[in-house]
Amino acid sequence: MTPWRVRRLFPQTTLNAIEHAIREGERTHAGEICFAVEGALQGTALYCDQSPRERAIEVFSEQRMWDTEHRSGVLIYVLLADRAVEIVADRGAHAQISEQEWQSICHDMEVAFGRGEYHAGALHGVQAATALLVRHFPTSTPGPRELSDMPLLL
Repeated sequence: MTPWRVRRLFPQTTLNAIEHAIREGERTHAGEICFAVEGALQGTALYCDQSPRERAIEVFSEQRMWDTEHRSGVLIYVLLADRAVEIVADRGAHAQISEQEWQSICHDMEVAFGRGEYHAGALHGVQAATALLVRHFPTSTPGPRELSDMPLLL
């Protein structure tokens, strides 16, 4: 999965739409969402047969998503080469939202991506995660932005 192909599947218009959806969603909940896309595993990760879940946890840690005020950071991680979507939630979000709810979002995104609907699938994932965070971490006043809303291309 070359960087060119990643950019073709996630063009700037899609990245902008994801950023906008995250920003707007975070006005309604006390969570922090990060969206990351990686074309393929490289180097040591590939050699050590790292799973998409293990890589998602590593990205979660690298982005310091565990360092938010309400412990409600959520990473939506897409590994294109494996056609895998993983969601990693910090302690606060994990305690409130079941693994089945996160897995349902991952499954829906994977189905959309399988149909070539990357834009729609990504937005669905952000909106579904937002809905869960609104239910469990509602807020009427937006807090400080603790993490960037811009999607990461790894």
